[in-house]
Amino acid sequence: MFLKFGWRLAGAVACLAILLGCPRDAPQLEKGLVITDKPASHSNRLAREKSPYLLQHQHNPVDWFPWGEEAFAKARSENKPIFLSIGYSTCHWCHVMERESFESEEVAKFLNAHFVSIKVDREERPDVDKIYMTFVQGMTGQGGWPLNVFLAPDLKPFYGGTYWPPEPKFGRASFLQVLEQIHRAWTERRDQLTASSQELHRKLNELTTREATNQFVLSPDDLRRAGQELKRGYDPVHGGWGTAPKFPSPSHPSYLLRYGVRFGDKEAVNMVLHTCERMASGGIYDQIGGGFSRYSVDAQWLVPHFEKMLYDNAQLLGLFLDCFLVSGEHGYADVAHDIIRYLLRDMTHPEGGFYSAEDADSEGKEGKFYCWTRDELGKLLTPEEFNVAVKYYGISEKGNFVDHSDPDPLPNQNVLSVVDTNLPPADVPLLKSAKEKMMQARSKRVRPHLDDKVLASWNGLMLGALARAGVVLGEDKYLHAAEKNCAFLKSKLWDASSRTLYHRWRDGQRDNVQLLEAYAFLLSGVIDLYQCTLAPEHLAFAIDLGDAMLQRFYDPEDGGFWQTPTNTPDLILRVKEDYDGAEPSGNSVAALALLKLSALSGRTEYRAAAEKTLRLFSERLQKMPQAVPYMLMALDFSMEEPRRAVIAAHDPNSRDARELVRASHSVLQPRKVVLGTTGPVEPFAQTLKPKDARATAYVCTGTACQPPTHDAAKLRDLLK
Repeated sequence: MFLKFGWRLAGAVACLAILLGCPRDAPQLEKGLVITDKPASHSNRLAREKSPYLLQHQHNPVDWFPWGEEAFAKARSENKPIFLSIGYSTCHWCHVMERESFESEEVAKFLNAHFVSIKVDREERPDVDKIYMTFVQGMTGQGGWPLNVFLAPDLKPFYGGTYWPPEPKFGRASFLQVLEQIHRAWTERRDQLTASSQELHRKLNELTTREATNQFVLSPDDLRRAGQELKRGYDPVHGGWGTAPKFPSPSHPSYLLRYGVRFGDKEAVNMVLHTCERMASGGIYDQIGGGFSRYSVDAQWLVPHFEKMLYDNAQLLGLFLDCFLVSGEHGYADVAHDIIRYLLRDMTHPEGGFYSAEDADSEGKEGKFYCWTRDELGKLLTPEEFNVAVKYYGISEKGNFVDHSDPDPLPNQNVLSVVDTNLPPADVPLLKSAKEKMMQARSKRVRPHLDDKVLASWNGLMLGALARAGVVLGEDKYLHAAEKNCAFLKSKLWDASSRTLYHRWRDGQRDNVQLLEAYAFLLSGVIDLYQCTLAPEHLAFAIDLGDAMLQRFYDPEDGGFWQTPTNTPDLILRVKEDYDGAEPSGNSVAALALLKLSALSGRTEYRAAAEKTLRLFSERLQKMPQAVPYMLMALDFSMEEPRRAVIAAHDPNSRDARELVRASHSVLQPRKVVLGTTGPVEPFAQTLKPKDARATAYVCTGTACQPPTHDAAKLRDLLK
């Protein structure tokens, strides 16, 4: 969508750039940096906010407003353009621009005199970010954060970019020069700017509106073609897809693994297994503390951008569980355990919610918390431990990481990656003791900044993966953590009386924002929690979420789900998201979750909405499957009647019942659901009873079932 949008807007944007006299190029930049305490010589409205990102700007001399009617009214009454700056708390170039420009008295004076300045946390308001990122990507051909956009008082954009430097360089104007040019154009040619913004908004509206059509009939052949398409670009040496920078993009390998299993494509399966093995051996994986960084700056997964995000680790947890199920190799399970240990240790609120992210930097240096020098390890470890660690992790005197964005980079830094796995048995305990000492020493370092807001959307991703891990890995403590997380989200973000789910909670307060991603991701997570516990209250909660999501976001006329409810007055567009990138889209997750919920509850309206959504996106599924790999999983589920593993037991918490539940989840069979016989389950399941006073499993398709069994191994065979 963005590429087509960019080409179709090229002429209008070129004319607008000439009108403004501003350069159009903008770098795609995003990294992380912890912010140290700033002097409180200034204070602005952001001091009243809860977002860690907005609070980082509370002492800027810029007269910042949060996104809201107070700022909009000021722009309208004073007829000033809006300067909208969007970022997030672990974004490096956001903070570089803050230090260079937003802390500048000269820049602030000009902004305060001629603009209404608004700060937005993209993680709190992805709906706002989506609209203006679409505009900037269409305008410049690329995007990133900080995202800086100039709007008319009616919130329609007319110019934008990402990072602007404090001084002109590389053929790019300084930020202050951009502001001066915008102000001059607004003062002298306001009518032309206003007309351009109206025209650009019209084109935005056209290009984000998806026409309902039944032209494309979807079939299993589309799944095959999509699998072949997703195999292209595979890196046979290092795994993954594409070149540097290399992102895990978990939806891509997750679909490819399922495709390989469904169609017997061993090459596809091996691509995914190899990718996960190489990622887990690389520096993108925290070899000491567990968890994955956001991406690798190189093609071999060696040097990461050290920022850690909840949504990445939640999705990668699910992927590594799937790799373990397909391969039987315990190395994938070990990585899953480590991801969970990291999240429960460092990213969990005492009451059970999961925090959002950790920064890349500590003490102003990227990777300082994670990297090691050879000299440092020589002093920390015994000679025997040192020799093993140096060999295993490839530690060198000069190191393998230099932060070229830092004018004074730390010397001799080593990112840990596994370079020699051929350790003799006598070296294994030495490596273990070396890692324990390194972990203890690292825990005394200054930690990176923690973004401690709790988002319903990202928590939903983690909830489902954690519940699955509990049964797949046989760890009750993981299931207990998932139950605690669900209780936290219901307590803090769910209003049962109005069936309303809010998006963000932090420091005792929730916001008033409702987003499709929050409902869809949490619905998916609660469905997984139900299938792992068979607790009827979880299925009842899933039904409430599903009903509320349909009521607030579903388009019954054309199909698909809007990103925001109908009564969202602060948005100039309503969008149906159709891209599965670092996070899957709300439409993709909603479609698959509703298909599963229909199979569990027997309510056909859920399946009807999911199928109509798939038809709405049928052209994209056929022509650009690489853009919607998660939606392909929903399409796969919809292609045939799902298998239902029904566990009938007088006590679903009994040992034999739990063994059958675990067996149901021990096979990668994506077109199945697991359910009990009590609560709001589909009517046929309610008729099935345990045999011989023992927990009994039935594998059913429609109203036809295989012979019931008490045996976990037999159940696994029936589901393969």
